[in-house]
Amino acid sequence: MEYQGIIIAVSVVAGCGLLISILLSIFAKRFAVAVDEKEEAVLAALPGNNCGGCGFPGCSGLAAAIAKGEAPVGGCPVGGAEVAEKIAAIMGVDAGEFVKRVAFVKCRGTCEVAGSNYDYTGPKDCKSAVMAPGRGSKKCDHGCLGFGSCAKVCDRDAIHILDGVAVIDPEKCGACGQCVNACPMGLIELVPYEANVRVVCSSKDRGPVTMKACSVGCIGCGICAKTCEFGAITVTDNVAHIDYDKCTRCGACAEKCPKKIITV
Repeated sequence: MEYQGIIIAVSVVAGCGLLISILLSIFAKRFAVAVDEKEEAVLAALPGNNCGGCGFPGCSGLAAAIAKGEAPVGGCPVGGAEVAEKIAAIMGVDAGEFVKRVAFVKCRGTCEVAGSNYDYTGPKDCKSAVMAPGRGSKKCDHGCLGFGSCAKVCDRDAIHILDGVAVIDPEKCGACGQCVNACPMGLIELVPYEANVRVVCSSKDRGPVTMKACSVGCIGCGICAKTCEFGAITVTDNVAHIDYDKCTRCGACAEKCPKKIITV
């Protein structure tokens, strides 16, 4: 009798297992999601950093967009031209010209040239310092706080804090964009690697106010815009901006800038 009970119990468990496996198989076939082979191939070609520098939620998001034709084959800034060529071959299209980009800090308000309102003694983190009175201790409300939140998220050791300002090594930068997201002041942007003409200021204050806060800040005079023959420079919110699609990198604007905040 004891053996009979054991056999019955085993039979019931085995029967339940068989029934569940059949049901799972039916549901798997009925609700199966079609796999896009190109999407899978594109995902395999991507570096897998999942940094978000492409503007999509990770590599899988970019792969899906490329497969649907909603993103360019060269959409991965980390992979560069090599990955773009691989993906282009998968998609059966021309890779086109890949524009290498690097991160750039729009500030040079070092401790020597930027004034200070008080000694900040809080957590040594930009996101914490920006919550302090005046958005940090520096007189400029738009400058680099210098506590390295950007450097902490860079996995390439491309960012270092020098004399109170973040400085990026373009040769190490992978243009992943993590530092862009980490900066609470919005001072970092991705620019073309070849773009050697850059505005190193983000102050939106009027000239007199800027000069009291930082001796090398943009005063919004507009001389650069008047000098540029190609319409590549505009002054918005009292600070110069460069349109790199129009800029010929002639350097004329840098020569005429009275504050030398346009560098070459």
